Amino acid sequence: MKILIINGSAHRGNTWKLVEQAKNCLVESQKEIEFDEVHLIEAGLPFCIGCSNCFRVGYEKCPHYNVIGKIIEKIETADGIIIATSTYNMRETALLKNLFDHFCFMLHRPHFFKSKALVITTTGGVGGHAAAKSVKGTLLGIGFNRCYTFSRASFSWNAYVPNNKTLSSLRKVVQKFYKDVESRKLYNPKTKLLIPYNLFRGMSLAYIPGTDYETEDGVYWTDECRKGLVYAPGIEVAFYKKPIGHLFYWIGKLAGNMKGMKVTYKK
Repeated sequence: MKILIINGSAHRGNTWKLVEQAKNCLVESQKEIEFDEVHLIEAGLPFCIGCSNCFRVGYEKCPHYNVIGKIIEKIETADGIIIATSTYNMRETALLKNLFDHFCFMLHRPHFFKSKALVITTTGGVGGHAAAKSVKGTLLGIGFNRCYTFSRASFSWNAYVPNNKTLSSLRKVVQKFYKDVESRKLYNPKTKLLIPYNLFRGMSLAYIPGTDYETEDGVYWTDECRKGLVYAPGIEVAFYKKPIGHLFYWIGKLAGNMKGMKVTYKK
């Protein structure tokens, strides 16, 4: 089993102590686990400049592809992902937000449908749950199949010592994450994910090859493997949710053709 750890904190402090404990719990379950770590402070990923290449012509044309491409590949080849971030102002760090900014095209073209994640965050006081929720929302939006969260207030500046109650609670979450990753079970998408998925599926028909403003979105959504499906190929959708997906597909299709809704760009 391969577990990728993405550290969004600027250093290895309070949050990293919980990550280390999570690693120990995983090794207890399977000694052969292989860990890979990406420390964003060391990755050298520049700020997203909003060039929109990822939306229009593909993320391979991102000016920072030499960094972002490697991170995407690591996520694709990992069995499970651990995201670690300190809580800054009730949200994830700027380092992690910058990574997510580079992933924004996946909100239009979800990608990691078989990925499962565990989000770990600490906060000096309050806001940890909000930060974990923010990260989880982004991961689900870009396609992650399941996301677990663990948040704790450390009340400490780098002198945090997790108590037994925290370690016990963390162990339970890690074990759930491990069993889920090991099972390779893929869950039905929730309705709140089907709505944006199918809105983009419909709206992107206005940007297919041959239109005035063709984009990679149009190419993605007209691929034969996705035609007629309310969610990603290989992911089952409950029969009663399919009509909802089709409804929002048609709403998106209508919206994409409405005057004033067309997203233009300088050619």
